[in-house]
Amino acid sequence: MASSELSPLQLLQPLATREVEVKPGLSHMETYTMEGLLGILWHGPRWAEEAVVLCGGGMGGFLGPGEGVYPWLGDHLAEQGIATLRVDYRRPSHLEACVIDVCAAADLASQRGATRFVVVGHSFGGAVAVNCALALPTHVKGIVTLATQSAGCEPAGAIGDRPFLLVHGDADEILSHQCSLVVQALAGTGQVVIAPADGHLLDRSGPWLRKVLPDWIREALAGGRPVAPELAADLG
Repeated sequence: MASSELSPLQLLQPLATREVEVKPGLSHMETYTMEGLLGILWHGPRWAEEAVVLCGGGMGGFLGPGEGVYPWLGDHLAEQGIATLRVDYRRPSHLEACVIDVCAAADLASQRGATRFVVVGHSFGGAVAVNCALALPTHVKGIVTLATQSAGCEPAGAIGDRPFLLVHGDADEILSHQCSLVVQALAGTGQVVIAPADGHLLDRSGPWLRKVLPDWIREALAGGRPVAPELAADLG
């Protein structure tokens, strides 16, 4: 991600960074800045050509929807040699700052060999993921949004022909599934999968997400055109 301008990591103006190995294959990283603390949980190899960056919602956090699909995904992809970075924002709900945070995580991974990324975001994090993909057009090979908001996704038309998966529950009590349809329309591309009778946290869809996302991500990283299966009414 070389550039004559400041890199995403430099934009943070970090005061200090600490990294501790929590267990083999999982490190906890904290970067202290004047605008807050950026947290990253790094799953998998320290050096990898492929990486996934997982974005939380408007309140931040590491777990993601689907009854904690993010930590599961990190552990699962680590077995495939794919690095996974779970990001906890410095300033949750501040879109520009959160996009910089996620791009900084990708910047860190690129310094350790990553050249191909998939970005996944839940709720507010869907807008973060879309904008990160636009900021890093040659590096981000696929985008996944989970119960995304539409606000902040207005520039999604620049996604181009990259794989784009949007999953949304039709019983979402916070953001209507129409938000994903709006973002798909803005992007002019993307596959919308509607989760029957599921809410904003997509808890009923957890098993489906665990079954589908790893293959979808691997195919997108490889330059393919993944297509997710539809969700059955029983989500089985």
